[in-house]
Amino acid sequence: MTRARTILIVGGGTAGWLAAAYLARYLGVREDGPIRITLLESQDIGIVGVGEGTFPTIRNTLKFLGLDEARFMRETAATFKQGIRFDRWVTGAEDDSFFHPFEAPFPMEGAGLVPYWLLQERDARPPFAQAMTLQPRVAEARRAPKRGPEGDFEAPLNYAYHFDAAKAAAALARCARDLGVLHLQGTVTDVALGPDGAIDHVLTREQGSLSADFYLDCSGFRAELIGRALGVPQKPVKPILATDRALSCKVPHGMPDAPLESVTLATAHAAGWTWDIGLEGGRGIGCVYSSDHMSDDAAEAALRAYLAPLLGRDAAPPPFRRIAFDPGYRETPWVRNCVAIGLSAGFLEPLESTSVVLVEVAVGMLAELFPHDGDWQAPAARFNELMTRRFENIVAFLKLHYCLSRREEPFWRDNRDPATIPPGLRDLLARWRTRPPSRFDFALDLEAFAYFNYQYILYGMGFETDLSAARGAYPDAEAARKIFARVQTYGDHAIRDLPAHRALIRRLNQTSAPEDRVALRR
Repeated sequence: MTRARTILIVGGGTAGWLAAAYLARYLGVREDGPIRITLLESQDIGIVGVGEGTFPTIRNTLKFLGLDEARFMRETAATFKQGIRFDRWVTGAEDDSFFHPFEAPFPMEGAGLVPYWLLQERDARPPFAQAMTLQPRVAEARRAPKRGPEGDFEAPLNYAYHFDAAKAAAALARCARDLGVLHLQGTVTDVALGPDGAIDHVLTREQGSLSADFYLDCSGFRAELIGRALGVPQKPVKPILATDRALSCKVPHGMPDAPLESVTLATAHAAGWTWDIGLEGGRGIGCVYSSDHMSDDAAEAALRAYLAPLLGRDAAPPPFRRIAFDPGYRETPWVRNCVAIGLSAGFLEPLESTSVVLVEVAVGMLAELFPHDGDWQAPAARFNELMTRRFENIVAFLKLHYCLSRREEPFWRDNRDPATIPPGLRDLLARWRTRPPSRFDFALDLEAFAYFNYQYILYGMGFETDLSAARGAYPDAEAARKIFARVQTYGDHAIRDLPAHRALIRRLNQTSAPEDRVALRR
């Protein structure tokens, strides 16, 4: 049996370079070491998106890679992300809005705060996220999640980043090359399989024949290895998730000193939603829609209408990039000596920014399961099982955003059709009619989203959980009232103590010296 000593990654972008850097760091790549990694990057494969949202897990990933936070943020035009604000998802009304923060609900002994919020009078209680954590108020005040004196990747509030996808790929490429990854330019023209069906070598236009013991397919939607060569099909998830098109663009900030959002803005429209991400040098904006419910021309008109108040009535709109995708994933992303990571493994839709976190999960799992002895059968089976379950659970979580809406356009009515709701989610929704989501509903190692993420979406969208029959099981109402008040007091203090988001971003872009990272109040 051949020992796995050489790895060839086909495709760059965020997925390819993150995989290269992570594996190089984890496996200890050296020129004379036991593992060598080569990344083959083709200019024919572009990077999807002008702005990318991430999960808080990205901080540990970047820290593991040994990156300096301020430098990474400067190089990628990054800003802080504290969650997602959903506008017009429930009823479509102008004041229809709720927040999905990264902070977990404030702790309380016993059953926690959620039951006590549910037992309050519906019309008298504050919105769920605002009651549970101070983060929505901090974000609404356009404050940063950290002050500046904290160390890299540390802060009093949980956060992730918005960054320019192309610039992030370049920063990760520099990191990977510093860690010993060999970078080649070339386009795959053919893939040769061995007698056992594993990849023997690839043929390229610029580099000729390249061979390795192990291959990573990071070639995006083209899926050069896993799809075209190995013929692994993708499992579609329509009509569970109906969106399959996107238009994207980048626009400048209206005023250089205007407050800078630290949240992704997700605004629902008649047949999908629009993302709005604030980067250091502009805003990445895109319209996601279902081609079964909206024509390309209508989607372009919807995006123009969104941009109009941002650009001014007489300003010409920026060029749009049109992206078509088939929502789905491969149930066997690891086949013999090839693993698909990133878009080649699957793509669902941009909602909740799951693309990068799925790359993080896949690379982390591959690093631990890596078949140094060349026997890929057992680790491949485990990898495929866990990644499939991850995709299934993310599909259900994304569906939650659509099936609870009360909007009346055909797209939203179709999303409420019970036939489009996964059976597992239907079962959970039935249970949650009489109790809130619990940690016992989920297996942590299979989830990208915790039980409290489900709570934020459920109760942000007005889902009803009736605890009246169990009221006697929650005797600590006065203690809960004091904690609710404490959350609001902490919010007041945070707004006073934390710097303006734009001010901190400007400071981080001016210097990377730790002694210069001072708290800014304005």
